[in-house]
Amino acid sequence: MGLDMYAQSVNSNGSNEIAYWRKHNRLHGWMCEKWLDQNPNKDDSDFNCVSLAITSEMLDELEETINNQSLPETSGFFFGSDSYEEYSDPDFGYKDVDEEFIKKAREAIQNGNTVEYSSWW
Repeated sequence: MGLDMYAQSVNSNGSNEIAYWRKHNRLHGWMCEKWLDQNPNKDDSDFNCVSLAITSEMLDELEETINNQSLPETSGFFFGSDSYEEYSDPDFGYKDVDEEFIKKAREAIQNGNTVEYSSWW
């Protein structure tokens, strides 16, 4: 059990996974902040097994946040240790996966698809 995170490209023909993370709690915290902005009557405990639509503007903001290494510190019982411990490590880090997600998400949006983030913990 733990924090499993997914991004998918969605169109009328179905969906295609474009990214998967395991216990990248800081990215999850960033996504949760965006979801709470869209759902002000909810709290962060409600951000489980729900989808967040990702826009091009959000991808720009995420890219800047990643480049500044300012993803928010986020904790939770199932979230594991701080995901910045080895963030840029090419063997264990998330930075390459995050950058690849942004690239694939931008391509999906340019192709007329919707990009969604969801998690399960």
